[in-house]
Amino acid sequence: MLTSTNPATGLVLEQYPALQAEELNDRINQAADAWPGWNLARMNLRSKVMMAVAEKLRDQTQELAELMALEMGKPIRQGRREVAQAIECVEYFANQAAVYLGSEHVDTSPDSGSESPRDHYVTYQPIGPVLGVVDASEPVWQAFRFLAPTLMAGNTCVLKHAAQVQGTANLIVELIQQVCGRMKVPDARIVVNLPIADSEVAAAIRHPAIQGLSFAGSSPVGAQLAAVAASAIKRTVLQLSGSDACIVMADGDLEQAVDMALQSRMKNSGQSGLAVKRVLVEAPVYQQVIELLKQRMAKLQVGDPLLQDSDIGPIARQELLNTLQHQVTASIAAGAKCLLGGEPLARPGFYYPPTLLVDVQPGMPAFDEETFGPVLAVTCVDTFEQALAVANQTRYGLAASIWTRTPRNKRQAILNLQAGQVAINGMVKTDPRLPSGGIKQSGYGRELGPQGIREFTNAKQVWVG
Repeated sequence: MLTSTNPATGLVLEQYPALQAEELNDRINQAADAWPGWNLARMNLRSKVMMAVAEKLRDQTQELAELMALEMGKPIRQGRREVAQAIECVEYFANQAAVYLGSEHVDTSPDSGSESPRDHYVTYQPIGPVLGVVDASEPVWQAFRFLAPTLMAGNTCVLKHAAQVQGTANLIVELIQQVCGRMKVPDARIVVNLPIADSEVAAAIRHPAIQGLSFAGSSPVGAQLAAVAASAIKRTVLQLSGSDACIVMADGDLEQAVDMALQSRMKNSGQSGLAVKRVLVEAPVYQQVIELLKQRMAKLQVGDPLLQDSDIGPIARQELLNTLQHQVTASIAAGAKCLLGGEPLARPGFYYPPTLLVDVQPGMPAFDEETFGPVLAVTCVDTFEQALAVANQTRYGLAASIWTRTPRNKRQAILNLQAGQVAINGMVKTDPRLPSGGIKQSGYGRELGPQGIREFTNAKQVWVG
């Protein structure tokens, strides 16, 4: 059984039967059976189907937001925004897929005396059923940033969601299949749900019908699944952990830098791979930035995620809370100072308060590791060059940001920050129009944008004589 526990109470919310080996194969074969019809469907039919899916999401926003609050503790105001973000993604790819996947004609004018082709081009064609393994941190958004471009490319999708958000996964798949049935898609099972234990994911990857793997989650698990996919020679996109740095220089807009860093760090109760984890502050304004952070963090409301005024909900699972507490305690023991929070709240559920650690140094867990919760680590740097070096002093490379008004600093940050995304005087975030992904142990491949929709396609060279 797959057990969903309400993180606000610690009590079991629901249990779902897990597929056994034969059922797993049958479920994947459903997506394989649906692929030929979806592959041959005209682009305008795919677009109409996905626009109808967006409308269904719009109609069921409140239901999805409530499910996320119950299943993984997301504050309901943020849950509604997450559904809106998913809708934007679906509509964007419904409108842009034809542009991104259009054939690219190449001028191959031959040298004198060579055979001359009449046409030479690259066409982007779907590869078949793709397995998406998605974690529970942003269950609607992460599902649709995989589903929307992959489906619009003409692939079918097998969605393996986290055990604790199976209610959300079921609703997502049901609404897509309902739309397909209503619009007379040859086979409505263009997306199927795969409720299996984590130990069975390797078997799903090896299934002969699966042509690719998209994984969003932790770096250790991503490494294991990537090894399985590589052994079967299957296309892989990995969106993994991050320990993202936000550099605040003395000439930056300090108020705005603090606001954006906290918005990034505290959304989803700190459970976002892309969020700011480390704030690196230039020495002349170090104490000022700390005071601004402390004032704003102290005002955040921790509470029931179903309540409108809750800023911070519970951590999604007990083991995540335990890991976070160990990281905080070990960092304090190593010399970090805790100015706010630092201990789980004495109430039912898995609640952790906004926690501010300062004087954090390399070698401390709050610096070296991904902290998955509302914990912000602050480090003092003396120069811009030191800031870049400290920002890059991590095994991760998902995203980074910097606040400065100096043109040279902006240029050097873009060139030298080792990350898949860099924001200058702004907050790092995902956008359907732009590729999202990391380097180093934050993964490889890209989601979203023209690069993302082409990940699970065959870039076929065509030569017509």
